[in-house]
Amino acid sequence: MSTDTPLPILKAADFASDQEVRWCPGCGDYSILAQLKKILPTIGVPRENTVFVSGIGCSSRFPYYMNTYGVHSIHGRAPAIATGLKTARPDLFVWVITGDGDALSIGGNHLIHAIRRNLDINIILFNNEIYGLTKGQYSPTSPLGKVTKSTPMGTVDNPLHPLSIAIGCEGTFIARSIDVHIKHLGNVLARAAEHKGTAFVEVYQNCHVFNDGAFQYATNRDTKSDTILELEHGKPLIFGKNRDKGIRLNGMDPEVVQLGKGISEDDLLFHDEKAPEPSLAYLLSRMRQPEFPEPIGVFRAVDRPRYEDEVDQQIEIAREQQGDGDLDTLFQTGDTWIVE
Repeated sequence: MSTDTPLPILKAADFASDQEVRWCPGCGDYSILAQLKKILPTIGVPRENTVFVSGIGCSSRFPYYMNTYGVHSIHGRAPAIATGLKTARPDLFVWVITGDGDALSIGGNHLIHAIRRNLDINIILFNNEIYGLTKGQYSPTSPLGKVTKSTPMGTVDNPLHPLSIAIGCEGTFIARSIDVHIKHLGNVLARAAEHKGTAFVEVYQNCHVFNDGAFQYATNRDTKSDTILELEHGKPLIFGKNRDKGIRLNGMDPEVVQLGKGISEDDLLFHDEKAPEPSLAYLLSRMRQPEFPEPIGVFRAVDRPRYEDEVDQQIEIAREQQGDGDLDTLFQTGDTWIVE
């Protein structure tokens, strides 16, 4: 986005509000907040044109901590409010901040429709696989068998995979990062901000109090090279401390292989984030520990018409055919009646 007049040079501190940040010590939300404040000055959008919309949950305190416009909305409805906001004011730079419970439980319906419409908004889903604000119940992304306050014998609900849902909705930008992978997280958020269309980013975020260490396999220095796979467009799927392991297709199924002994990089699956067909992106979204390394980075980045542009085009056509609307005429048109 750009404006006609020169913009003042902003810094990360300019996007920080005067509110005390009140997350628990050690919460992964601090890292996401810091990286967003860092990348926003590079985008070139003034603060008065930037809006953060949140629902309910720990992550949803976010708008208070940004020196921009913000809406702290109701549980699960942030995507719906962002849809109305962006449709009415397509000039605004709209962010949705949500959590795994807020977005995928009560808000699941609103999330999928926002993604399928492809508005030019950015949805950041903080996934800590637990309900934090309400003190440690299992969430829609909690793994099968998870023992929590609400599931003392272990949850029997199969977990939802946020990226799989977003890809199934034909999302045009799908990505994942991790709260403590600071440089990677900043790069992913910057790419999401630059994308024209709905950008959906899942961030693995540690809840230090109620689900500490849920993603330790992906953050531990001794294990992360074997448990995560950084996606690079046009590059083979290689991982491992010595970069000697890879992913190839065996028919329609992915498998882990060791490079060497007749297997080369050319035998591996190459990542194509721009592929119009989302099947391989969906396959990557299903790769989970401990059988596979979990991919991080951009899964999909494609171009498709945006909802607000299509709506504006319809309005212009209607004006050309029928002229500007008139409320008095509208109120007197069709069936009318008097209540006595």
